[in-house]
Amino acid sequence: MLTGWRLTLSRFFLIPQRVILSIMGFLAIANAYTMRICLSVAITEMVKKNYENVTVEEGEYCPVPPGSGDEDGGGEFEWSEELQGLILSAFYWGYVVTHVPGGLLAEKFGGKYTLSLGIFSTAIFTLITPVTIEWGGSTALIILRFLEGLGEGTTFPALSALLAQWIPLGERSKLGALVFGGGLVGTILGNSISGLLLHNIDGWASVFYFFGGLGVLWFVLFVLLCYSNPDSHPFISDEEKEYLNKELGGLKRDKTLPPTPWRAIFTSGPMLALICAQIGHDWGFFIMVTDLPKYMSDVLRFSIKENGLYSSLPYALMWIVAILTGFLSDWLIARKFFSITAARKWFTGIAAVGPAIFIVAASYAGCDRLPVVALFTIAMGIMGTFYPGMKVNPLDLSPNYAGTLMAITNGIGAITGILAPYVVGVMTPNRSITEWRLVFWIAFIIFVVTTVVYSIWASGDVQPWNTPHLLNKSVENGDEEDEKVTELKKTNHDLTLKEEMLNKPY
Repeated sequence: MLTGWRLTLSRFFLIPQRVILSIMGFLAIANAYTMRICLSVAITEMVKKNYENVTVEEGEYCPVPPGSGDEDGGGEFEWSEELQGLILSAFYWGYVVTHVPGGLLAEKFGGKYTLSLGIFSTAIFTLITPVTIEWGGSTALIILRFLEGLGEGTTFPALSALLAQWIPLGERSKLGALVFGGGLVGTILGNSISGLLLHNIDGWASVFYFFGGLGVLWFVLFVLLCYSNPDSHPFISDEEKEYLNKELGGLKRDKTLPPTPWRAIFTSGPMLALICAQIGHDWGFFIMVTDLPKYMSDVLRFSIKENGLYSSLPYALMWIVAILTGFLSDWLIARKFFSITAARKWFTGIAAVGPAIFIVAASYAGCDRLPVVALFTIAMGIMGTFYPGMKVNPLDLSPNYAGTLMAITNGIGAITGILAPYVVGVMTPNRSITEWRLVFWIAFIIFVVTTVVYSIWASGDVQPWNTPHLLNKSVENGDEEDEKVTELKKTNHDLTLKEEMLNKPY
């Protein structure tokens, strides 16, 4: 009966399984981000807003509009800006820890359960957040957010391992942009739906129940529909399996692949450039994801409903740009207007320099709400070119170790998720425009410096350490093998010259 059900599904699915996997991967990241950032919106209603005894120059604060919600002083918890920064950064303490183990597990056992169990655990922790805060206050919340980070830290490494098994080179930019763009959609939904829930339902607990429940639902669907590779998929069509075996034949993971070549990876120029670019991107991105709702609330004094809407607009444009430039990147590479390396460098550079300029410009727009929202939206929209740029670069450098590379880059980049919210909390004790402007200037410098490094040393070519067992054999064979290779190259060169001479018109 089970076999018949699988055969029925095989005939039923008109959409290729690699596309279904990409859609579920997109939803995985979307769910992960909603559960990650919903606290950033909820905390604006959980914490008391105290502007008393603040003495700064005139023009440092925007006026409080009627109906903004600031008149009643906010929520029930008296948490300082520094403590709020600590709470918001606690997630990333755990997030960093499980990146490399998640990548290794995904490469060894497959990405299906490494990804799904990580999201499922995050969903459970999100569901129990209100009870945890009621029981243990800010300390318990910090511990719980750390545990959430542990669960979610496997997401990107596991997905990279899955994509390396499922996505051909010619579809990598667009499907990669689709999958990783789930973070943007998750941010949009996390901000906007959190704002609506907080506006329409009395109490902030509803935010955590809603997004935690969605995470559990995704887990059930993913386990039923998706598999670690085409060969293990019970209802993939023969045509698609044959196509993927042909397209990924040279890239599929060798079952006898030796342990991860850590030394080669960490001494690789393209890999170090990728790490550097990830740090720069994540610093700016995490400041916006984690603290933009606070800027909208504390500086511009938006109501909670407006806060959720306007905090989500930048990511809506970013998602659209990510999808469009994913197709554009594949087209440019296919038409040979760009090499893979050039495409990765150009799109990564645009994704850093553009946002650097516009977020600083937004800080100089003061309290004029329309220009501020427009500038933030443009800044994050331009950042969407990051996805067909460096985000898919680990798959270029090493299909065999894509999960590990994503774990390293995303894990090291996530350290900025620990630092950025805390630094913002320390630098903005009075929540003034001038304090925030300095935050954005620091982000500008980090964006530019890391982009220069990536532009010089990045690569889109498969690296030699992708197949260390072949390198080792080459070394063991010594000079004899080198002589054979040299002789073969010389023979091919001579034949080419003869062919050109015969075909040359006289």
